[in-house]
Amino acid sequence: MKKIYKDPYFVYIVECADGTLYTGISNNLVRRLRQHNGEIVGGAFYTQNKRPVRLIYKEEYKTHLEAARREIEIKSWTRERKLLRLGLSTAEK
Repeated sequence: MKKIYKDPYFVYIVECADGTLYTGISNNLVRRLRQHNGEIVGGAFYTQNKRPVRLIYKEEYKTHLEAARREIEIKSWTRERKLLRLGLSTAEK
């Protein structure tokens, strides 16, 4: 039996205009970034007054559950740990 193709889920981190980081998940990253930047309706309340945001990191997962678990893990980290563990140096800003 063939598996039906399903869009992957992404765990992503955006950097907001004020330098803060926001971590989320989506199965349509392009749409979600447009929402965060106010181009279309939606997006997180957190990013509404911190635009524009830019994508600085993403990971791909097959299921929502896998992505949600990873999102929780990353959200528990400090900013410094995120930048170090994910290979995002402050020089890349």
